[in-house]
Amino acid sequence: MIVVGVGVGPGMLTEEGIKAIRKASVVYGAKRALEIAQEYITCEAKTIKDYKALHLLPADAVVLSTGDPMFSGLGKFAGEKDTVIPGISSMQAACARTKVNLTNLCAITAHGRDFEPAKAELIRELRNGRNIFLLPEESFGSREVAEILKELGIEAELYTCENLGYPEERIAKGTHDNPPIAETILYGLLVVQKR
Repeated sequence: MIVVGVGVGPGMLTEEGIKAIRKASVVYGAKRALEIAQEYITCEAKTIKDYKALHLLPADAVVLSTGDPMFSGLGKFAGEKDTVIPGISSMQAACARTKVNLTNLCAITAHGRDFEPAKAELIRELRNGRNIFLLPEESFGSREVAEILKELGIEAELYTCENLGYPEERIAKGTHDNPPIAETILYGLLVVQKR
């Protein structure tokens, strides 16, 4: 299979990804991924029903992954002989919008899973002086991160980056005393420590 990152939103699909989609004989993806890539799909498009069965797809099947497949995406299902084509991730878009350098950034995901391991990693990386890009979970977002920052005595700017690439894109900035609150579940949280 060929896993193609369609980017975090419209207009963020790479030329390499577009070529793979146009050449495909069948394309699979979640509803949002199919919508992002729809203008390039010239074959049958199917909604993924069983993610654990992706490894059973034919070698030439294209599977669309929102954002970048290797950042909390469908690249985890790629086998040794499969191809992964990167896409523009929410982390890249958020850093570009806020002008935060990627070089001291730690990517953490709590999205769709138990957030406790992500919380432990967040604390460890904050203590190591790293900035964080977090894909939050409904019960582990900006408010919870703000409380952790207070407990650790770390001052940082917090950014909620919502609907990146869409017309309703929204970036809100705050601190641990006044954290920005996301209005949707489609967001990333950027934590930039003050030096």
